[in-house]
Amino acid sequence: MTTLIIISVLPIVLLYLGLYKVSKALLPVTIVGLLAALACAVAEYKRPDTTIPTFHGMMMFNNFSVVFSSIVIITTILILLLSAGYFEKISNHVAEYYAIILFSLTGIIVMVSYYNLTMMFIGIEIMSVSLYILAGIKKSDFASNEAALKYFLMGAFSTGFLLFGITLLYGTTGSFSLEVINDWVVAHPHADPMFYTGIGLIIVGLCFKVGAAPFHFWTPDVYEGSPTLITAFMSTVVKTAGFAAFLRLFSVCFAPLSDFWTPILLVITVATLFIGNITALYQQSFKRMLAFSSISHAGYLLFAIVALGASSANSVFIYATAYSVASIVAFGALILVQQQSGSDNFESFNGLAKKNPFLALVLTVAMLSLAGIPLTAGFMGKFYMFTGALAKYQFWLVIVAVVNAIISIFYYFRVIVAMYFRAADRAELVVPAYYKIVFAISALATIIIGVYPDFISYFI
Repeated sequence: MTTLIIISVLPIVLLYLGLYKVSKALLPVTIVGLLAALACAVAEYKRPDTTIPTFHGMMMFNNFSVVFSSIVIITTILILLLSAGYFEKISNHVAEYYAIILFSLTGIIVMVSYYNLTMMFIGIEIMSVSLYILAGIKKSDFASNEAALKYFLMGAFSTGFLLFGITLLYGTTGSFSLEVINDWVVAHPHADPMFYTGIGLIIVGLCFKVGAAPFHFWTPDVYEGSPTLITAFMSTVVKTAGFAAFLRLFSVCFAPLSDFWTPILLVITVATLFIGNITALYQQSFKRMLAFSSISHAGYLLFAIVALGASSANSVFIYATAYSVASIVAFGALILVQQQSGSDNFESFNGLAKKNPFLALVLTVAMLSLAGIPLTAGFMGKFYMFTGALAKYQFWLVIVAVVNAIISIFYYFRVIVAMYFRAADRAELVVPAYYKIVFAISALATIIIGVYPDFISYFI
């Protein structure tokens, strides 16, 4: 709870700092505040997990919420470390950027800690409204305006599905509490059509939020039009929170009814994998490729939902962590290359290895991890996902996932080929010190998790 309070109060402090033109203190205060929130979250970790719901059953601050709160806070810290000097180039009002990001993070903490459907909805809306603003915060940029409009319209549309589904569950069970809904499902193994319809509508709403096909249409344009650092935040922190909320709801309430919703999610999973990977193959923009690849990674994360079990939280945590640290490097490198070349095409990375071997090396590690190559965190994330799916379903589902993983190698390796095997006349690219710190931490985490995954799986 202390973590949520700190992150809620911190953006108000930042707005006052911006009001009094103390712009140099914005980033340090933000980082210190997030570190304090992280420390409070870690302090709530318990072995064994004996936490009970609080605030009349509205919230549940157990180990599940602690580990997911920790990873989203750490990811946010790494992303904001890349923001030094970035927001100043976009606007003179920098405090608003930090404040809105933290307001979004407040909603995200609620999303990973809720134990009542009303709190889940409130968390999603706090996060979403903040992101609508962040997507279009470059007011003079037509692409940013288009991204915000599309995100708002599709987000509002998906919220209607989600809210209608929640309403049907309440109409059937008489409660928004996950515990009460679970007791009702256990007492009524053959739920009535209204309850099943509510589950279907909630699946549609949540799939919109995580960018799963066929509800993914907003993702490429919004990711491409938003400021790159905001895209990194959406692609990592927001996606992690979305799947944490997805997993908590289905594991607590709907597990006994898996025969109904599992076939629906299986179709969505396979469609998400193929649409994301095949479309990413044809992209010439590195940023747009990352957008489509994020769709495919949503498909892999859905494996933990369809193969719901005791290890699902562990699988989502490892995969989300692996994806987040690799994506931070990818988007950070894109920012530097785009600032130098003015383009985000793959050709902009030509010859990068000769001019900046360090940047080329960490970006290579990130691409290998996203592709799922062994000895990287991405490989272990896919391994855990495939193992869970193989234990519950026939071998064909894993074959589909492996085929898609092979497809992804082609577009991830395009960047590596461009950096090491294509020559280009380019000026030396200077990597700021704070970028080097973030890149080094992310690359090191990618390798450590890939070699010793129990280091991270121990915590959940």
